[in-house]
Amino acid sequence: MTVLEAIILAIVEGITEFLPISSTGHMVIAQALMGMEPTPYVKAFTVMIQLGAILSVVVLYFWRFFRFELPRDMWHEERKWRRTLGRFRFYFLLIVGVVPAAVLGLLFNDWVDEALGKVWIIALNLVIGGVVMLFIDRLIRHNHKGEVTYGKALVIGLFQTIAMFFPGMSRSMSTIVGGMSVGLKREVAAEFSFFLAVPTMLGAFLLEIIKFWKSDSLYILEEHWLTLLVGNVVSFVVAMVAIQTFIRYLKRHGFAAFGIYRILVGGVILALMGLGVELAIV
Repeated sequence: MTVLEAIILAIVEGITEFLPISSTGHMVIAQALMGMEPTPYVKAFTVMIQLGAILSVVVLYFWRFFRFELPRDMWHEERKWRRTLGRFRFYFLLIVGVVPAAVLGLLFNDWVDEALGKVWIIALNLVIGGVVMLFIDRLIRHNHKGEVTYGKALVIGLFQTIAMFFPGMSRSMSTIVGGMSVGLKREVAAEFSFFLAVPTMLGAFLLEIIKFWKSDSLYILEEHWLTLLVGNVVSFVVAMVAIQTFIRYLKRHGFAAFGIYRILVGGVILALMGLGVELAIV
């Protein structure tokens, strides 16, 4: 992999990871257009540059991830424990939300990998998800809730597993739809989707490291340290811009544009396959 290829893939990752348009589908197209072979490192690279993307969420929402306040009344035991637990509520919500993906991911890892290896499934799910996005604002109306409860976090976490079993459906789309289905406003559902991506994608990043370590292949990552570094820096910067732009857009518009775009991208993948173009598997 060249530095230029790393930059292009990182730009694609940064733009598409948090938008409901499937980063997986876009990685397939980008690799195919550049004629990249789906080597073990290329597959790992597309996962590991997600680290830069999730760091952008932590930076943009720093006050949510690191808001540690001391209890005002340190001498009142009941209030102290209640306030202390309240300080960590944000993290408890993320744990509740990530548990379904963690459990099902471990149980059905082989099945998920097999589904991910079929490009036609990715393309089909892009189109299906696009149809859902076209009508989501009409199907789920008048949402006004701005608080994520533990019950809502669990439902959103269950929706996140849809993206695991149906590659191309988009983790972002699944979690946003899940949030809206329990009454959250569009922008609130999107922001919690960003937050939930941090432990989910960090787990995927660490899993890749473990895979290379178990196969005594860590030297491959060491040999490609430059492209990994460049990829993560680029995905971090691009994701920062993409997230802020996406939230501003959602406050004024709905999801129809993303639905149309998904259908077009799915159509492009199917058309390329019909023309005999070999698409890289990410």
